[in-house]
Amino acid sequence: MTSSIPPQAETPAIAPTAFTLVITGAPYSSQAPQTALSFARATVAAGHRIHRVFLYGDGVHLASALAAPPSDEPDWPAEWADFLKANGIQGIACIASALRRGVVDSAEQARYALPGHNLRAPFELAGLGEWVDSRLGDGKVLYFHGGR
Repeated sequence: MTSSIPPQAETPAIAPTAFTLVITGAPYSSQAPQTALSFARATVAAGHRIHRVFLYGDGVHLASALAAPPSDEPDWPAEWADFLKANGIQGIACIASALRRGVVDSAEQARYALPGHNLRAPFELAGLGEWVDSRLGDGKVLYFHGGR
């Protein structure tokens, strides 16, 4: 007796997607950083890849090592830094946005003779060329904007 049930087709494996996240909202005046972090965690857990996180505009406040929220609130800059380090993801703060908002690394501190620097590791300062590079890559770019 032969079965009339056709053999099941194999489900093709879905290739992981690479993402670049662009965050433009500040951590304590916008939901953008929190929403982006939830998305990033779920994306990595699902086997996809985050290529880079690019901070622009007020989003660069996520890269400040001087944020000190009350103990009963999440420390979004620290949570982002920990997530990036744990997953080997590049974190870029737009240099023009960062300088305007007082987020500087040691090189910019020396260049402008500033009294200190406050860029939180693993973030680094870079220009819009890094963002353009992400746009030219093979992944998807998602924006998390701060509301006004």
